[in-house]
Amino acid sequence: MLQLNFDSHRQSARRSFLQAGTLGALGLSLTDLVRAEAKANDEPTRKARAKSVILVFLGGGLSHHDSFDLKPDAPADVRGPYSSIPTCLPGVVIGELLPRMARTLDKVCLVRSGAHNNDHHETATNWVLSGRFGTPFGDFPAIGAVTSHQLGFRGSVPPYVAIPRNPSFTWELGKSAFLGGRYESFKAGDPNQADYRVRDLAQSQPLVDSRTQRRRSMLAAVDQLAQRVEANDQIKAYDEFQLRASQMVLSSEARDAFAIDRESPELRDAYGRNTFGQSCLLARRLVEGGVRFVTVNYGGWDHHSKIFPSLDNKLPEFDRGFSQLILDLHERRLLDDTLVVAMGEFGRTPKINKDAGRDHWGPAASLLFAGAGVVPGRVLGATDRDGAQVTDLPIRPADVAFTILSSLGIDPRRHLHSPDGRPIAILDQGEFIRPLFANV
Repeated sequence: MLQLNFDSHRQSARRSFLQAGTLGALGLSLTDLVRAEAKANDEPTRKARAKSVILVFLGGGLSHHDSFDLKPDAPADVRGPYSSIPTCLPGVVIGELLPRMARTLDKVCLVRSGAHNNDHHETATNWVLSGRFGTPFGDFPAIGAVTSHQLGFRGSVPPYVAIPRNPSFTWELGKSAFLGGRYESFKAGDPNQADYRVRDLAQSQPLVDSRTQRRRSMLAAVDQLAQRVEANDQIKAYDEFQLRASQMVLSSEARDAFAIDRESPELRDAYGRNTFGQSCLLARRLVEGGVRFVTVNYGGWDHHSKIFPSLDNKLPEFDRGFSQLILDLHERRLLDDTLVVAMGEFGRTPKINKDAGRDHWGPAASLLFAGAGVVPGRVLGATDRDGAQVTDLPIRPADVAFTILSSLGIDPRRHLHSPDGRPIAILDQGEFIRPLFANV
């Protein structure tokens, strides 16, 4: 993989003892989640542009040809059936199924030059979510897990949340790898479900003092048991971790962050009454509440056959939910210090196949960036006449990861350590995408 210089041109197993009665339905312990904080507090970070990141992951691979990089002059078996429409940016057009994004493009930066050389779902997904190339099984921690490890908690909300859950094809992807379960994402579930609640963060009745004390006693008892089977270095500052776990279960701050039902019906309608739309709304609530990294997992873009009937449904959902997320963040001034990124693991083939679909295509894809100093209304990169190859400013997975981590104040070249003590660089390649930002 090429390392770019833009200056010249531009699971481990964790405690299962707490699963019943806390986050058992989500598969991890609260004390596991808070382990990141103590180490992060002792480690200086770079100056941060962003307090939080929202990563909208379009699992399966968004067709750039039919969304943000139409090729109206290409042959019919390349250009597809959709017409282009003008946007609020002079001379810039996108697909006709994205009218809200056409009006919102002045608040984002469109990158038409995502590029790598892998067409395998699991391998490519782990690559783009971590910034490092490895096996399909996830050798390296996802950017969100690294963020959890390096920055820890802010308040009593979890540092890393996946909505509804981590990406998955045949198995769960983009996990914490060798960092272990304590840095894994908090799975939020589907916020579009009726009477959505995150189990044990929403209390059916107020906790009186006696119930609070019993719950804390339970945490103490199971954690004393856990102490007997864990190495000493894993239980340093244990009282602090236990306190943080209790705080998350009991705090109104954590419960409020997930309380999507407190939003007005009109705003919920504006986002779209579907899983993706409500996931975007919940993501806004979570960063507003102090969550550092949110992954919104919106899969279903793997259209090997009958792609256009599928896109007729999916592109309008994306158009409504994502554009409203940008507008909502902007109106609340959260976009100033929230970095928003939308991408899939790759694009789709230029030619429509015999089954009226498009197949996997690593060499070209479109991405969206917004907030945290990203220059709005900019279009970067380009592909050739058929949308097959990047012709200007190729952006690699490591560059995206490098930029996200740097924006959070995390040194992407820093070394983490495997369970056996082996130092492993967060990123071994990649550069900051300078053209995204002004005065860098």
